[in-house]
Amino acid sequence: MSKLETIELETGKNPAAAIIWMHGLGADGNDFVPIVRQLDVKGAPAIRFVFPHAPMRPVTINNGFVMRAWYDVSFGDLEGKSRKADEQGVRDSEAQIGALVEREAKRGIAAARVVLAGFSQGGAIALQAGLRYPEKLAGITALSTYLPLAAVLRQEASPANKKTPIFMAHGIFDPVVPYVMGTTSRATLSGLGYEVEWHEYPMQHSVCAEEVQDIANWLRSVLKA
Repeated sequence: MSKLETIELETGKNPAAAIIWMHGLGADGNDFVPIVRQLDVKGAPAIRFVFPHAPMRPVTINNGFVMRAWYDVSFGDLEGKSRKADEQGVRDSEAQIGALVEREAKRGIAAARVVLAGFSQGGAIALQAGLRYPEKLAGITALSTYLPLAAVLRQEASPANKKTPIFMAHGIFDPVVPYVMGTTSRATLSGLGYEVEWHEYPMQHSVCAEEVQDIANWLRSVLKA
């Protein structure tokens, strides 16, 4: 499987933590680069932010147009009527993100100091990869998203990440990934015993300033030295 191209930024020398942040459908790794300046993570160790570019693939909801996507999406997925995500695409992306976590370990940042984060499709992959990763991670940030392949999570979940902190946030007016998909996913995770910190905001499919502050507060808590 091909390695993902990435953009990397470090908040200081010799970073002791890493955040691998996945973009949404049709965007690329540049999409969340500005958040590095917006996040107030004073008190946390130096962080390496890694922004991977999703592979190029045809996307059904966009008439098969080829774009960056972590997996294909059908109309049923968008409308919240189906949980049948493109399983092969989801699992391939899970493996590629796992490889990025392993790369950080080789560069001196253990999995326990790595946060997987993502928005929309990227958030779905953060949950997919993070909950199944065989080693303990620092945390999972899932924004405006849902839990893919939820029906098999109980069987596939990694015991190492059973207590890993999860930050989930959603806009209550989201027309792309409906709010109910987020709340249902939160309920599923809570029902399986995961620790979910939930936030919601009066916005659509986006990120707001209050949310960025909440993410920063959470990151400081999970990455404190």
